[in-house]
Amino acid sequence: MHKDIDTLIVTPEDMGRIDRAAALDLSSYGLMERAGQAVAAAALRRFPGALRFAVLCGPGNNGGDGYVAARALQEAGAAVAVHALGETAALTGDAASAFACFSGSVAPLSAYVPAAGDVVIDALFGAGLSRDVPQAVADIIEAVCRKAALPVLAVDLPSGVDGRTGQVRGAAFEASATVTFMCRKPGHLLLPGRSLAGDLEVFDIGIPARLLARHADHMRVNVPAIWRLALPEQEGAIHKYGRGHLAVFSGPATATGAARLSAAAGLRAGAGLVTLLSPREALSVNAAHLTAAMLKPVDGDDDLSALLDDARLQTFVLGPGFGDGARARGHVRLLAEGGRRLVLDADGISAFRDDPAALFALFSGESPRLVLTPHDGEFARLFPDLAQDGALSKIDRARKAAARSNGILILKGADTVIAAPDGRVLVNGNAPPWLATAGSGDVLAGIVGAHLAQGMPAFEAAASAVWRHGEAGRIAGEGLTAEDLPDAIPPWPE
Repeated sequence: MHKDIDTLIVTPEDMGRIDRAAALDLSSYGLMERAGQAVAAAALRRFPGALRFAVLCGPGNNGGDGYVAARALQEAGAAVAVHALGETAALTGDAASAFACFSGSVAPLSAYVPAAGDVVIDALFGAGLSRDVPQAVADIIEAVCRKAALPVLAVDLPSGVDGRTGQVRGAAFEASATVTFMCRKPGHLLLPGRSLAGDLEVFDIGIPARLLARHADHMRVNVPAIWRLALPEQEGAIHKYGRGHLAVFSGPATATGAARLSAAAGLRAGAGLVTLLSPREALSVNAAHLTAAMLKPVDGDDDLSALLDDARLQTFVLGPGFGDGARARGHVRLLAEGGRRLVLDADGISAFRDDPAALFALFSGESPRLVLTPHDGEFARLFPDLAQDGALSKIDRARKAAARSNGILILKGADTVIAAPDGRVLVNGNAPPWLATAGSGDVLAGIVGAHLAQGMPAFEAAASAVWRHGEAGRIAGEGLTAEDLPDAIPPWPE
């Protein structure tokens, strides 16, 4: 696949426009033929011991792919049973042509009885599904996945998964693998769709890259190629201040650990200096645990104002274990008015739950220098209307929130989304499930802060931090605790 499109994420609506544009220059049936042949090849390669391939075909072009796959499997000598949803006489266009080229018998979908040794090829609905599946399909899904527990190879996306949001529309197949064409769709990456798609194969059926680039939105998978050019320069003569000075606010004496996790991550992620800004009553607790990080007392706005006289101190992390909402709001105001860069996490986000607009106003009208790192609950405190809108995907919510806040939004989870006010969106895919542990988000905040302190633009700083955080989880391994993560942060990718 072309290197510039292998990270592209395309919505079903945009993919429809791409298909229509491709049909002006290419044979649309030829594209369907290549898609169906790719499905058949994947089925034979992945399931060499299958006794029978049960191909379930829908009433649209996804079903057409299924008829092509069934013909190819039959020609390869495999046992094939084809079952159709709806009347085959009602098929139109390329799907009708694909059906006409299939010489075998086709039974109604309701007649399919799962049998031991079957491999189901799900060609009922593709990524364009935006309504609940019919009851007849829900019944087949129940019979295949719950009762018979048969392996499923999905065409484009498991039927029942909304390709735009990744949500389940009534019921959905749980596939062992999915074959999609040209580009990933949001439903392949957003939960629960990602877990239902199984192993994903993206097959190039020959649509020109120029058409993908022309019609696609600014969504990609988060990989180093996206932000590699923004990485900080590693010069031999550079000194510690040249690598950036990061400051992390500590909570009270009973809640200092979260900030120390952020500070440790900031050091490991490359900041030249990290200072923990501690309430005086927590100084002794923090001092007992710090070695490489510095420590300064900050009890209120006056202490912070004095600290901001040092122009070298430009980047801050506020929120992990902080606790005091009123003090958080005062500190954020001073940092915003001083033109500083800020990673706002956890308690820092919650401090503005009663007046999110006040936060957004502080950072409006300029290049983004605010990075927000909410999980779903914290997101709902700042953006309750977006959180409650069931029509929005996680990508939609993050994108709208970034535009509203003029900040970079890291909407955390197993399918973390990074969004910028200008509409750019990345979906992360390298985080292992065991990264979901207490304190993991504090480490992420520290990595983001370190990247900002080293001079990276906010979007690239956030995206690269999410990726390195995921890699740290992979390196630390299953059973990790947050304390393991800073030492596992990998070097910058080559």
